[in-house]
Parts: sequence; C-alpha cells; structure tokens
Amino acid sequence: MRILHTADWHLGRSLEGRSRLAEQAQFIDELVKIVEEEKVDAILMAGDAFDTVNPPAAAEQLFYEGLSRLSDHGKRPIVVIAGNHDNPDRLSAASPLAGNHSIHLIGYPIIDTIKVDIPRLGQQMKVAALAYPSEARLEQVLSEEHDEILLRNKYDEKIRELFAMMSKQFNSDTVNIAMSHIHVAGGSSTDSERPIEVGGAYTVAATSMPEAAQYVALGHLHRPQNINRAKTLTRYSGSPLAYSFSEIGYAKSVTIIDAEPNKPVEMKEIPLSSGRPLVKWKATQGISQVHHWLDEGRDSSAWIDLEIHLTSTLSIEEIHRLRKWHSGFIHIRPVFQKELEVAATRQANLPIDQLFSQFYEKQTGGAKPEDELVKLFLELIQQDEESEEGDEV
Repeated sequence: MRILHTADWHLGRSLEGRSRLAEQAQFIDELVKIVEEEKVDAILMAGDAFDTVNPPAAAEQLFYEGLSRLSDHGKRPIVVIAGNHDNPDRLSAASPLAGNHSIHLIGYPIIDTIKVDIPRLGQQMKVAALAYPSEARLEQVLSEEHDEILLRNKYDEKIRELFAMMSKQFNSDTVNIAMSHIHVAGGSSTDSERPIEVGGAYTVAATSMPEAAQYVALGHLHRPQNINRAKTLTRYSGSPLAYSFSEIGYAKSVTIIDAEPNKPVEMKEIPLSSGRPLVKWKATQGISQVHHWLDEGRDSSAWIDLEIHLTSTLSIEEIHRLRKWHSGFIHIRPVFQKELEVAATRQANLPIDQLFSQFYEKQTGGAKPEDELVKLFLELIQQDEESEEGDEV
C-alpha cells in the first residue's frame, strides 16, 4: 500500500501580519494532485493542522474542505492527530461526521491503535496514533520534582511505554505504522517551531521510537529529515511552507512510503512548489542597489527580509515607496555605516580574552565562560604564538 506522510500545515498562520491562507490553499490543491497522481491509498497527518487553538473560520473551512477532497468520499482513509498548536477537543469535534468519510481525527493521546482498511488492496493498516502527549493531555503528572533531567527521563519513559502498549496490537499480516507529534532528540529545528519542551524536558530519545513499527511518522520539526539513531525508519515530513526566515533554502516536501506486511518500507520525497519563497536581501551599497534589484524584477513573488546599509536615515516616504514597489517586504532594517565602523573599531581594540568571552556567550546563548576556561584559552594562544616564533627561528 502507498501511504503519504505530511504534517505541520499551520493553517491560519501569518508572516508578520501578512496572511498565508492563499498559499496554504495552493498547497492543498497541490497535495490533492499529488495523492491522485501517485495513487496514494492512505494519508497520515502528524499534527499542527492549525497554528492556534482558536483558528480563524477560513482556516477551519480550508482544513475540512481539504480533508474531504483528499479522502475522495472515503476511498482514501486519513488519520489526523492533534499537535501542540491544535485544540484537541476542537479538532476531534467533527469525528462523527468525518468517520463517515474514513477520516480519523485524534485529539488526545490514546492507547488503542487505529484500524485502517485499504479497500483497493483488501488489506489493513494499524496506526499507533499518539497525539501530542503533554502532561496535561495525558492527565498525568510525571514528576513531583522540578528537576529537568528527571522530568525528561520520566517523559521519555512514558512515551516509550505508550508506544510499547500500542505496538502489542500490531499484527504480522497488517502494515504497522506509528505516528506522533513530539520532539525527538537529534532533529534539526528552526525558528518557526514554538517549543513543546521547557529546557529539553519534553524531548524524547530516538531509541524510544517503537521498533515494532515499520515506519514512524512524526510532526513538529519543520525541516524534512530522518532521525538516524532510531531503531526503525523515523521521519519528520516537515511543514509544507517556510514559516520563518530561518527556513530559507529548505526544500519543502511530503513523504511517500510503500509498505507491505512484514517487509521494510520504501520511502521517497515528493517536492512541493506551493507558496511564496522567503529570501534575504543585504544591500551593502545602499538604496540604489535595492532600486536596481527591483528594476530587474528580482524575487518578484517572494517575501523579503531586507537589510540595507545607509549613511543617513531612510525616510518614511522612501519606506512606503519600497513597500508599494514590492508588496513582499516583511522587514526593512537599516544598518548605518557609522555603526559598522564603530563596531569594527571596537572589535579591533578589544583584548583577546574579551573577544573570546563575547564569542563564547554568542555560541552558548548567553553563558559566560569560567575564569579557568579563559585562562586555558590564553595559555593555548600563548603556546601557539611561541610555536610560530620557534618555526621562524
């Protein structure tokens, strides 16, 4: 059977106040085309259908109309789980109607697998569909102590236990799939994912993914990627659109797997072309360079983060003129030449130990190096300089 894995639609999400709904509708159209052309038998949507727990009506309408088209009147089953952005009650409210179209909407974590019949093949798929399992949605306090490591271990143990209970329901004559909306250690994140963990407490070990499953379909991280240390093929399908400028250059896709009972699955990516690209412009030559790019029609359909180097303040009229010229400008950030010169001078005049401390703070997110570490760094620098002097002699 052929299964399509997608996640993190974030319907209703905007970009600094700019609606992305038209782009999201374009994605739904593209997805419908893909499932038809690829002859997909079933769809797994691994959470974050919406961007907020109270999505706009237009986003909900797009979601349910999209599911209706994708299911093809129940001929193509769909399993949807709630992510950390979704309201579990709201997502599953339409279950009585959705069930008539072979659409399974799972709001809260459950321990029963979902039995999915594939009419075309006369086969069955069992899905261990674990909706976003926060402590609140599990209705369980995992640790009375406020110890991050202890909480992380308890959480990891709970997820492993839930998957183990669900895996016992797998059969040798069914295609067995697990899915969830969690942060697995080792995955590469972007700025557009709002954390589902506090200091790593809600991070799950890759080795805790269920080995009995033939494939683990994950949601939450927006970059398509496999989790290498997992015991079975485990993958984030990624989001269909770039939702922050940290995702520039990421190729968006959906994942398709071909699966048979008791056999390894075969996987392939299907690239997506929907949505406006996100780009960064760095105009080191000032406003004239921006005008030149606009004249040549550069990135005419993109959302743009513009950094412009200036010697004087950019007027409000000029900013309005730029935005009128190209509707895609999201940020227009002036960088003044004097600031660059002052910063360079300051860097050049700083002692080496202060430069090291600044570098260390930047790399660690604000932590200050211990005195012993700075001392060791200076000793290494001195040894290196002495070595170079010896070579010259």
